[in-house]
Amino acid sequence: MRRGESGLSFVVGIDKPKGMTSHDVVNRCRRIFGEKRIGHTGTLDPMASGAMAVCVGPATKLSNYLTFHDKAYMARIVFGQATDTDDAEGAVIRTAEVPEQLSDMAFAQAALSRMVGVSSQMPPAYSAIKVDGVKSYEAARKGKVIDLRPRQIEVYRADLAFAGRDEQGKLFWDVRFEVSAGTYVRSIARDLGVSLGTCAHLGALRRLRSGRLSVGECVSLEALESDANAGRIDPLRLLGTRYASVDDAAIAKAVANGAAVNPAALRLLERFEPESPNEQDSSCTPYVAPSDAPLAEGEIVALLRENQLVALYGYDCGSGMLKSRCGFSQGVTRGII
Repeated sequence: MRRGESGLSFVVGIDKPKGMTSHDVVNRCRRIFGEKRIGHTGTLDPMASGAMAVCVGPATKLSNYLTFHDKAYMARIVFGQATDTDDAEGAVIRTAEVPEQLSDMAFAQAALSRMVGVSSQMPPAYSAIKVDGVKSYEAARKGKVIDLRPRQIEVYRADLAFAGRDEQGKLFWDVRFEVSAGTYVRSIARDLGVSLGTCAHLGALRRLRSGRLSVGECVSLEALESDANAGRIDPLRLLGTRYASVDDAAIAKAVANGAAVNPAALRLLERFEPESPNEQDSSCTPYVAPSDAPLAEGEIVALLRENQLVALYGYDCGSGMLKSRCGFSQGVTRGII
């Protein structure tokens, strides 16, 4: 085993604390596990907290398959001030009067309901989006302007949880959002303020769900330091793909070598999970059933060996075969070991 390799391979759910960058979390995990190969599956700003999947060891190859998923957040939108970062950590660049009707709960929910659907969103200037190899926030810190392009996003739900005033007397809305991958809640706050005849910024943010990972399954970094086995997540559930166990020795050898596999030789299974009533409750018990539906072009199938994830294969309609997309030098464990 090479230096910096721990022999570990799994996914852990971490409740990221406020005040840390995603890279800070990765570095902390490197110290906890004694493993340099650590990757996360979705950046959270330093001011944000909540659900973050972290991949350890060879499991870091899963990052590309766990990144582009829908998210759920609890966000505080503060009215009357706009900032250069569109959140509470930036410098105030504009102030405006706040219409009194924004204090009305019914008005607030009606305004939020109009945001539901597909729209075009301009990302914040202080974002990690790259243009010609330069990250937008790096250019912004140097006073340079990068030509960011609007992107299509979708807001699935926008439900008002509470409207009130903070210690400084500023009006705020606490809102639960469900959004598509790539959506910036900071931009939602900014655009909402403009649409209501004032200005606004994001005051606080907590990620309740990232893909299939809910914050109720996640553990704190302190808990992880006390018990390095805590918070381990079944990668199959996060992937949401159909899967099969590779029991035949010849097929297992083919998979280990990245060779194509005839799906007719596999027994495909599918997980079904009852929806949890909220992100804090992860107690629902899944069940598994055979899946005979035809494979679709490009569909990903997870392959197991001795109850560890050993490879991801994609279906090729032209050949009628499953072809290797990603193999793991060490199988990814499916929970606490």
